[in-house]
Amino acid sequence: MSEPTLTGVSSSDSIGAPSGIVPASPPQASPERIGSLASDAWRDLRRRPLFIISAMVILLAILMSIFPGLFTSTDPLASDLAKSNQGPSAQAWFGTDLQGHDVFARCIYGTRYSLSVGVLATLGTTIVGVTVGIFAAYYGGWLDGLLSRIADVLLGIPFMLGAIVILTTFSVSSTVGIVALVVLSLVVLGWPVPTRIMRSSMIQAKQADYVAAARSMGASTPRIILRHLLPNCLAPTLVYATISLGAFIGAEATLSYLGIGLHAPVVSWGVMISDSQTYLRDAPFALLFPAMFLSITVLAFVMLGDAVRQALDPKLR
Repeated sequence: MSEPTLTGVSSSDSIGAPSGIVPASPPQASPERIGSLASDAWRDLRRRPLFIISAMVILLAILMSIFPGLFTSTDPLASDLAKSNQGPSAQAWFGTDLQGHDVFARCIYGTRYSLSVGVLATLGTTIVGVTVGIFAAYYGGWLDGLLSRIADVLLGIPFMLGAIVILTTFSVSSTVGIVALVVLSLVVLGWPVPTRIMRSSMIQAKQADYVAAARSMGASTPRIILRHLLPNCLAPTLVYATISLGAFIGAEATLSYLGIGLHAPVVSWGVMISDSQTYLRDAPFALLFPAMFLSITVLAFVMLGDAVRQALDPKLR
C-alpha cells in the first residue's frame, strides 16, 4: 500500500519541512509607500491649526513684500506736511506721520526690507553654522577644538552689544550697503548657535552603522556627508532657522530703533518705530501700527518653528 502524499506540494517544497506542513510563502512588500521624515512631517503639519494660521500670516507678509502695489497705490516716500500727524481716515487708513507720509503704505512697503534682512541673516547663519558644524564634528581633533573655541568666544559677546560695535565701526550710505551691513553683523554674531546644533547631531550620526557601511564600500567624504549625514542631521537646524528668522526681524527693528540699523531712505518697521518715538503722544498710531505688523510677523515665525519642531520630533507627536 503506497504512502499518502500531500496534494499540491512538490517534493522540493517539502524538503527540510515537517511532514504535512506547507511552507509559508515569503512576505510580500506592502503596496503603500513608506513615507520619509519630510512627508510624515508634512502630513502632521497639515493637521495643526497652529501651522496653518502662522503659514497664512507668513504668506501674506511675503505677498506684501513682493507685490506691495496689490495693497496700496500710495508712494511710501511721498510726503505732505499739510497732513502731518493726521489720524486714520478714509484717505489714510493708518493716519500720517510727522512728515505727512501715509503710515499704511509705509507699513506695506516696510515688509520688504524687514523680511529681507530676516531671510538673508537666517540663510547666512544657517549656511555658515551648518558648514562649520559639519567640519568640526566630522574631522574632530584640533580642528574641532579650534572652531568650537571661536564659537564660544562669539557666544560670550552680548548680541546687541556686538551688533552695536560692528554697525558703529563701519558706515555706508547706499541702501544696499546699509542692508548688507546689518545682515553681516547678524550673521557674524549668529552662526555659533546653528554650529553647536549641527555639531551635536553630526557627532551622534557619524557613529551610525550606515555611515560605517558607506565608508567600507569606498564612499568619498563629500558623499558620506551630503548623502548620509546631512539629511539625517538637518532637522534640528531647520527648526532653529525658522524660529531665528523671526528673532532676526526683531533684532533689525531693535537696531533701527536705536538709530544704528537701517535708516532713511530705507522704509522698514524698525525705522518707522524709531521715527515715531519722538511724537508718540501726538500720533501714537504712527508707532502702534508698524509695531503691530512687527509683532504679528515675529509671532507667526515663532509659531511656525514650534509647529515644525513638534512635527519633526516623533516623541512630540
